[in-house]
Amino acid sequence: MASIELRAVEKWYGEVQVIKGVDLAIEEGEFIIFVGPSGCGKSTLLRMIAGLEETSRGQIVIGERDATAEPPARRGLAMVFQSYALYPHMSVRDNMGFSLKAAGVKRPEMDAKVDEAARVLKLEPLLDRRPKDLSGGQRQRVAIGRSIVRDPTAFLFDEPLSNLDAALRVEMRYEIAKLHQALQSTMIYVTHDQVEAMTLADRIVVLEAGRVSQVGSPRELYERPGNLFVAQFIGSPKMNVFPADTPGLRLETTLPPEAAHFGIRPEHISLGDPGSGQIDGTVDIVEYLGADTYVIADCGAAGKLTVRTHDDAGLAPGRTCGLAFEPGRTHLFDEAGLALR
Repeated sequence: MASIELRAVEKWYGEVQVIKGVDLAIEEGEFIIFVGPSGCGKSTLLRMIAGLEETSRGQIVIGERDATAEPPARRGLAMVFQSYALYPHMSVRDNMGFSLKAAGVKRPEMDAKVDEAARVLKLEPLLDRRPKDLSGGQRQRVAIGRSIVRDPTAFLFDEPLSNLDAALRVEMRYEIAKLHQALQSTMIYVTHDQVEAMTLADRIVVLEAGRVSQVGSPRELYERPGNLFVAQFIGSPKMNVFPADTPGLRLETTLPPEAAHFGIRPEHISLGDPGSGQIDGTVDIVEYLGADTYVIADCGAAGKLTVRTHDDAGLAPGRTCGLAFEPGRTHLFDEAGLALR
């Protein structure tokens, strides 16, 4: 495994710039996840690291080696795509060992590497099967195993779970987390699913329009977002945000003059009688999800605020409530959307 560093990396397609001066240092053995909305450049950036996209400007350093101009085969990286791309006529064993066979590795060594990867991924009973006999999750594990046998410098994952159903996604998240624990390899993972990002990453890189908006641990990004974009992108349901000068807002302290936006997460709001708390609202919709209930309340000038609660007793649409904000859990942002600390 090795560290990976991006130094002022840019990607241009003619006159269009899609990656805009990204600086990022990834430590050995770290699990980094790129997240962001569609079109933000996260897959492009991953492909640039892999060497599948040319770097227009800047440097990509792998270990202590400038790999910017190196072809993919010389970078020592293994990429796992959304598509499994398994050979249908080959067994699981032959699929996993194909790259080693193509590289001239002798059969005993190849079998030993495949057997070890199969043990890590719990594929041992499936080695003689063909891809058509496997579930989607099993096929993805074979695709990952094909990468493991190469003993790469780092693993690159490009939305590997997006083709799986909800139950298999949960199972594979667990498998990938255990894989990282077992291998302690450097991993870079692209996803649009923030649940994957929050549960798997050591650090998350939030991308917006080709730029890094914020880098930090899942807890840092959730509890201390650096700007309005990260505040509303990380978290489900997203953070409630409304103007800091909203009429009817009852605060115990005076806000700083530079505060333009006020934020509060749904789980940090409690419901009470009208007149209690910081603002009143009328229940619009109640969404019962079992362990949680989401209450969407119309709070007039503040707009519709979402409350996450465990007690939905009597919260019928049309009821007026007071919304109380948990002390120390509010967020303030200036006119440019930057967090006020």
